[in-house]
Amino acid sequence: MPRTSSIYSNISMDYRSLRIIFMGTPEFAVASLQALVNAGCNIVAVVTAPDKPAGRGMQLQQSAVKQYAVEKGITVLQPEKLRDPKFLSDLSDLHADLQVVVAFRMLPEMVWNMPPLGTINVHGSLLPQYRGAAPINWAVINGEKETGVTTFKLQHAIDTGNILLQARMPIGEQEDAGSVHDRMKELGAETLVKTVQGLAEGSLQETKQEQLVDETTGLHHAPKIFTETCRINWKQPIANIYNLIRGLSPYPGAYTELEGKTLKIFGATKEYTHPLSLPGSFETDHKTWLKFAGIDGYLLLTDIQLQGKKKMPVADFLRGYRFSTNEN
Repeated sequence: MPRTSSIYSNISMDYRSLRIIFMGTPEFAVASLQALVNAGCNIVAVVTAPDKPAGRGMQLQQSAVKQYAVEKGITVLQPEKLRDPKFLSDLSDLHADLQVVVAFRMLPEMVWNMPPLGTINVHGSLLPQYRGAAPINWAVINGEKETGVTTFKLQHAIDTGNILLQARMPIGEQEDAGSVHDRMKELGAETLVKTVQGLAEGSLQETKQEQLVDETTGLHHAPKIFTETCRINWKQPIANIYNLIRGLSPYPGAYTELEGKTLKIFGATKEYTHPLSLPGSFETDHKTWLKFAGIDGYLLLTDIQLQGKKKMPVADFLRGYRFSTNEN
């Protein structure tokens, strides 16, 4: 059961006195945790994913968040199940005032509703746009010129809670999802600290997401990326394919086929000229360039990875590859 929130009503307090539990797993979340620590916040515990075997030796690997927490001497909880009675008891015993979630699992209500100030999430989009698991990828795939971060209060439906703060950032014409990710994690960390400070001061006003829905443009969604999402359809305009490649680079990578093998494409440039080949066909000088035809031009590949090989620049690939077809 959540503790009463009446003691927090209309009271401005020092944000550093708040007892905060941080929940997150990947490297993206570390920037936010580090920003809270550097700002003097009282992080009483970190909740992160259990250690998992990885690598050739299948040795147990700690999450990026756990590694940072251990380094800073912060208590770490790693529940297999978030409804586990022992975990819920341990969480309650920490008497947190606030929980912060950055790139973590979906929480059950018994967890997110536990602290009196609730649980806030940092999401990588300007909500209500791009709700879902892959907001950075889909913003780039859809050719957006701008994105941002949102801090909001968790509630039942995923990514639908009341907005606390937002910060905007541009997406460069040639930027890929990896570059946007790296800039966004810093913006998210900065916005999170401001949110915690604002909550403590009582200066933030919550905004319902419904108030921000533009009925003329509708909502863009950001579902999980699946293998089929990454398959290139060469009958699309070159601009769309280019954005797909950017949005899936450096991971998981857009792909096509080259002589029966999977070819991942991590970088390309657009070449608007009437294609001499059918969509999906390739042309090459066998030395420095390799390009695939679309319906309105070509994509000149720059960084690729053929099935069973390492990622490399196209020129390096061509020096060691022997084509079996007569395409040129």
